[in-house]
Amino acid sequence: MLDARRNALIQVRDLKMYFPIHSGLLRRHTGDVKAVDGVSFDIMEGETLGLVGESGCGKSTVGRAMLRLYEPTAGNVIINGVDVATLGAGALRKARPQMQMVFQDPQASLNPRMTLADIIGEPLNEHTDWDNAKRLARIHELMDAVGLNRRFANRFPHEFSGGQRQRIGIARALALKPKFIVCDEPIAALDVSIQAQVVNLLEDLQDQFGLTYLFISHDLSMVRHIADRVAVMYLGRIAELSPRDDLYARPLHPYAEALLSAVPEPDPTLARRKSRIILKGDVPSPANPPKGCNFCTRCPRVFDRCLTDKPALQEVEPGRFVACHLYSNTQTAGPTRGTEAKEHNQQGVSQ
Repeated sequence: MLDARRNALIQVRDLKMYFPIHSGLLRRHTGDVKAVDGVSFDIMEGETLGLVGESGCGKSTVGRAMLRLYEPTAGNVIINGVDVATLGAGALRKARPQMQMVFQDPQASLNPRMTLADIIGEPLNEHTDWDNAKRLARIHELMDAVGLNRRFANRFPHEFSGGQRQRIGIARALALKPKFIVCDEPIAALDVSIQAQVVNLLEDLQDQFGLTYLFISHDLSMVRHIADRVAVMYLGRIAELSPRDDLYARPLHPYAEALLSAVPEPDPTLARRKSRIILKGDVPSPANPPKGCNFCTRCPRVFDRCLTDKPALQEVEPGRFVACHLYSNTQTAGPTRGTEAKEHNQQGVSQ
């Protein structure tokens, strides 16, 4: 997955996040919700990796597990050469400044009893020994960077709009000059008119400070605008990881193809030509995923091997990774790629 022209700042290997299920009077451990089930990817220095998928697929859990806001069940998360998944409490605290998070709900993530200056300055209080003058100067610098008036420094979160509150969260994330920021659906709770402003701000800050982003979102149009590469998740696993333009022009995985067919087309002429792929059935429970491919219960191109073997994420074209038996070099069952694709085009899966 590495780009020879840039170094991988983030390396995630076989990350798993299971939540235990306890039942009965004795609360015995009877199973696990496999929210993230063996995810691997790299993020290059200065890159934005988009992570998309439907609700409940494990996107936000990936981001939180990477930053140790959740304790990962298994796997490695190497950030700037350090495996943060295995660090003890003291070492993890020292590593916190280089990895930060912008949360989805700006109102819920800000303490209503703290002023703007206290919120932005809290990381500085925790991780530096600066005096008040130096800390205030840094707070004002961050307010300028995110477009907040310095006169608002002593106001409380309820006195700001949703977009302004998200700017406060971004300023707080930037306080310790991190290298990596997880943006967990940072525009989902904002008005449409404000979303573009926040995304443009994130892009400007990336250019200014050399930031690396994991941008988690269900808004495929916005991800197309901000991301360099996009990973498509389904039921706790990555289905496809491709460069942005390649993915949107020609998705390879059947789920990515169906997901992108739902993106609205603003051009009426192109919209009339566009076919929508309607998936049948419901998403299986992450507590009891299918034995084979996670998508086999809804895939319009399923064949026998999909029901028994779990496909690995593999490079099928330069820079494009897909977890699908249609692209497996060792495929021994089911139709060939060319035959299968032809049959799929003849199916009535679009409207």
